Amino acid sequence: MKPVFFDTNVLVYAVDLAAGGRGERARQLVTAALRDRSAVVSTQVLQEFYVVATRKLGIEAAVARRQVELLSTLEVVPITVALILEAIDLRRLRQVSFGDALVLRAAAAAGCATLWSEDLPAGAVFDGVRVENPLT
Repeated sequence: MKPVFFDTNVLVYAVDLAAGGRGERARQLVTAALRDRSAVVSTQVLQEFYVVATRKLGIEAAVARRQVELLSTLEVVPITVALILEAIDLRRLRQVSFGDALVLRAAAAAGCATLWSEDLPAGAVFDGVRVENPLT
């Protein structure tokens, strides 16, 4: 089974106690991924998670740091200049935001067949990575 790439929004739902059913589903996914080590994130996703958790959800910095530390036990794709350049090209070719293009390129670099995200259209395929919304 190929690993699955987690986009920031799924991870944020997992810590958002006001997210209702989406939050519960996201927590289940993250818990399973941490247990069986089946998921991948990038350094971009980790930093975006920290920013959203502290700024939008009001989570204390020390708690958010610990959550990033826990998520970093998953496979982490470092964002390199090569990935940035590939994301710029993907953004131009496929008309997606630069941030989404960078997530897609990191997912492809990690050999993921699936990206779990709410930010892109479910079912869309970008360079062999299929977008799925696991929260619907």
